[in-house]
Amino acid sequence: MSGTLGIDFGTSNSAAGILQDDRPHIIPLEGEAPTMPTAVFFDYEERCMHVGARASAALLAGDEGRYMRGLKSLLGTRLMRESRMLLGERLDFIDIVARFLAEVKRRAEAVSGQTFERALSGRPVRFHTGDARRNEQALVDLTEAYTRAGFGEVSFLNEPEAAALANRAALQPGDLRLVVDIGGGTSDFTLFRHGGADEIEIVASHGVRVGGTDFDRRLSIARVMPQLGRGSEIRHAFGKETHLAPNAIFNDLATWAKIPFLYGPDTLRAATDLEKHALHPTRLARLVKVLKEELGHDIAFAVEEGKISANDPRVSDPVIQLDMLKKGARLSLPAEMMARKLSKLADEIGEAAETTLRQARVEPAKVTHLVFVGGSSLMRVVEEALTHRLPEARVHRGAALTAIVDGLAMGTATAFP
Repeated sequence: MSGTLGIDFGTSNSAAGILQDDRPHIIPLEGEAPTMPTAVFFDYEERCMHVGARASAALLAGDEGRYMRGLKSLLGTRLMRESRMLLGERLDFIDIVARFLAEVKRRAEAVSGQTFERALSGRPVRFHTGDARRNEQALVDLTEAYTRAGFGEVSFLNEPEAAALANRAALQPGDLRLVVDIGGGTSDFTLFRHGGADEIEIVASHGVRVGGTDFDRRLSIARVMPQLGRGSEIRHAFGKETHLAPNAIFNDLATWAKIPFLYGPDTLRAATDLEKHALHPTRLARLVKVLKEELGHDIAFAVEEGKISANDPRVSDPVIQLDMLKKGARLSLPAEMMARKLSKLADEIGEAAETTLRQARVEPAKVTHLVFVGGSSLMRVVEEALTHRLPEARVHRGAALTAIVDGLAMGTATAFP
């Protein structure tokens, strides 16, 4: 039996679903978990590519290979079509995304007993903010990845509109709801209301390229990178004058999608040179260690886990644990510092929500509900930025991590003629 598979291909996590007896059904791709990490690991010893939790486990176990995460963030950039040798093959990043999607397809078919020739894929309202060319190219790249993955046809649905579909059962006449979808790489918004019977009316959709990985990056730059030498004084090769260590290497090390590009002789040589000429070389020595031992992703995971714990009301003293640098190393994440460092990003998200309302010519007081979806929507600073701007709206969370794939599964009924 051939059908249409709904795929939520996310920056951090992915999921798949189908419509079964007129109800959305999530297909578990990894054990019983409803989502799977959007990660790949090219295992140099086993000569194969692992995906999902197995990829992350291989990285954390110290297996020899190349780990990649945040590939969705590369869509539309020139990096997507740059090729490199991996396990004896020359692959570009469209190939790598395609192989991840092909594995999603294979697992979904194995679990469901169906064959999926078509896919309804979620997509951000905007892959890139303020760059129409990149935004268009991102969709071209993702379409090609689905084709290479073995799908005969692919259609796309804006992710917050999929979440709106998933929430239509709770919609009452007179409600005007704003979906706030804070994903790993983008934040997307859909304003919707009752459209009669079981239908919804999409009033407006908008998006901005700010997401959970940007919060990770900001925390990493503020708290971790100074421990690796960011801001350190470096002696000039000649004379006694000094300059600050260049920020580029630290900014890339704090960015999920760019970490794999740092593991090469040129970057290591540059870091070693900085250590050699640093007034206080101890911290630069840590940078050299991170590059030599390829610990960039370990640090990124530690920052992400620290961010999550800082938003857990049960955790009184959240920290970033950096045992990979030094046994017992901890960096605290006090609430005041979190608010100070992350409020600008949260405000960008809040301003994008206001733009959505302006496009619809709707006053904030008219919005009855804020529907939060996406893992990063659980952050306090994000909720505060939105509730401050829409004080009359009631907060509704629902299935924050699976609303999009539920809506995509529902959308498969009408995605193709």
